[in-house]
Amino acid sequence: MSKPRSVIICGGGIVGLSTAYYLAREGFKVTLLERNAEGADSCAHGSAGYISPSHVIPLCAPGMVWKGLKWMMSSRSPFYIKPRLDTDLIRWGLIFARHCNPSYMRQAAPVLRDLCLGGRKLYVELADITGNAFELKTEGLLDLCKSQEALDHEAHGHVALANSLGVEARVLDAKQTAALEPGVRMDIAGSVYFPIDAHITPRKFAPAITALLKDMGVKFHWNTSVYGWRSEGGRIAGVQTTAGDLVADEYVLTGGSWSPSMVAGLGIRLPMQPGKGYNLTLEKPRFKLTKSMILTERRVAITPIGERLSFGGTMELSGHSDNVRPERIEQIIAAAKFYLPEFTDQDFAGIKPWFGYRPVSPDGLPYIGRFGRHQNLTAACGHAMLGLTMAPISGLLVSEILTGRQPSVDLAMLNPDRYA
Repeated sequence: MSKPRSVIICGGGIVGLSTAYYLAREGFKVTLLERNAEGADSCAHGSAGYISPSHVIPLCAPGMVWKGLKWMMSSRSPFYIKPRLDTDLIRWGLIFARHCNPSYMRQAAPVLRDLCLGGRKLYVELADITGNAFELKTEGLLDLCKSQEALDHEAHGHVALANSLGVEARVLDAKQTAALEPGVRMDIAGSVYFPIDAHITPRKFAPAITALLKDMGVKFHWNTSVYGWRSEGGRIAGVQTTAGDLVADEYVLTGGSWSPSMVAGLGIRLPMQPGKGYNLTLEKPRFKLTKSMILTERRVAITPIGERLSFGGTMELSGHSDNVRPERIEQIIAAAKFYLPEFTDQDFAGIKPWFGYRPVSPDGLPYIGRFGRHQNLTAACGHAMLGLTMAPISGLLVSEILTGRQPSVDLAMLNPDRYA
């Protein structure tokens, strides 16, 4: 009987954990490296928790170049890029601008659909396996539009595209929207309802999957950082870590926004920016919601998580900076009051904001696949705001790549060497 192939997964966030599960299920001998301690915070922990097949439009949507230039001037904008002389940021920006056109959107949207629908299907399976330990809710998503102009724009753009791809989207007026969420007063023109969307409690997913992985025999190295590699003859021969040199047959890069720096010594170019997002969570909100919401014009997400309400949003490209910009927190609060007028400043008083770094590729698609220069190194990173949605399908795709099976999703546009 042949010896099981060994694999080292570099990065223990939600994508790394999902990848470990699908590889262990295939019989691989899996070791997972994570720079933080077990149970530490991660990008997914403070996310909106969305599982979003509705998100078929990439971040580099048509018109985003001019919007981005305008928003760049204000640190209160939904998408803020801190002006700075940074060659990586400039290169990222040029690639981003090149993809902000209708032709690319039409190419990317079906891939995003397949990844997001695949992720949702796998979450249902994982919920069954874990006894729904991470509280999967399949109530759908409401995109609230404050103005009729925004609602019309969504109807002719997002809604039309989603329905053409088989992702159901319904345009609702204010009265129809209120009927779906009768427990809250909304000051809106209407909404778009995506029945297929779902959400989970992000902070319960990692512990549930970690416990499952331990039962499956996965080995963990917590508090372990990757700082170098050994390569021989077009293959990775070992990874250098703070726990010593480690060796396996296969290596998988799941380091989130830190992925480019983790492979810098290999001469790999992986354009990516850390997109800082903020979150505020009300422990005892004045009303309950059943569905997730997006405040469309302000780009703020609201998620009912148990008895709590989570408010997340903004995209800030300012590098790995732990500086919390109070004006961005103020904009989240202002948006909540603007759409849901029952809220007051007092509701948010004293709440400590959370922030995390989304790994943002310049074309809105993740990097999934083998690197050409290193035959046994595979990427699963760069998921931007859809890391939680795509984590399970990314893990499944890696397992299919390493076992030589036909991938569940076409990987052509996800090639990690596409900007090499």
